[in-house]
Amino acid sequence: MALLEVKDLDIHYGAIHALKGVSISVEEGQIVTLVGSNGAGKTTTLRALSGLVGASRGDITFAGKSIRGKKPHEIVRVGIAHSPEGRGIFASLTVRDNLELGAYSRNDKAGIASDIERSFSRFPILKEREKQAAGTLSGGEQQMLAVARALMARPKLLLLDEPSLGLAPQIVHAIFRIIREINAEGMTILLVEQNAHMALSIANHGYVLETGQIKMSDDAKKLAASDEVRKAYLGG
Repeated sequence: MALLEVKDLDIHYGAIHALKGVSISVEEGQIVTLVGSNGAGKTTTLRALSGLVGASRGDITFAGKSIRGKKPHEIVRVGIAHSPEGRGIFASLTVRDNLELGAYSRNDKAGIASDIERSFSRFPILKEREKQAAGTLSGGEQQMLAVARALMARPKLLLLDEPSLGLAPQIVHAIFRIIREINAEGMTILLVEQNAHMALSIANHGYVLETGQIKMSDDAKKLAASDEVRKAYLGG
């Protein structure tokens, strides 16, 4: 049984039909990526999984139980954490405060303290910036903080929305190295990413989303080698 199953999901924003019968599956331990152009529905899919937008049809099953209609804080508690597009950090709060807020659904103080130290071990620059306001960090540092904060919830599934957006190439490579490391430690990841080449290079499976519909689904390496995907998303 897959950890996450999305079946025939429809989502409307008023008169706009944003997702049209989307079905995806994420196996435990995998990196699965959704690729597609701007406006394809990638972010909407993640927002639906997090309970931030409601579905008009279909179902979302996580660890064998339907989570459709659950509120965002309930979805965090069942084991899904979301690092959103634009990072969504609390700019006026310190780096440490942001990390502590990521653990708001937990009450194991010793475990939270241990996980903060683990975040600092994984992202040493955050340790250096521990007492700084998060809004003073560089874009790459803010992205690291957004990922670290999501991991503070101890999720079973990590949703990453456009982690490379607006970052310099060498920072993008660092972020993707971190994503691979997190996955190697056992974290299941659903990755939304416009940089299709990078996403498919680290994913096990990929889906191509166009105008709210799944157009292709295959092993990530096969998708990366597909002429259709290469022409549309990989620059030839």
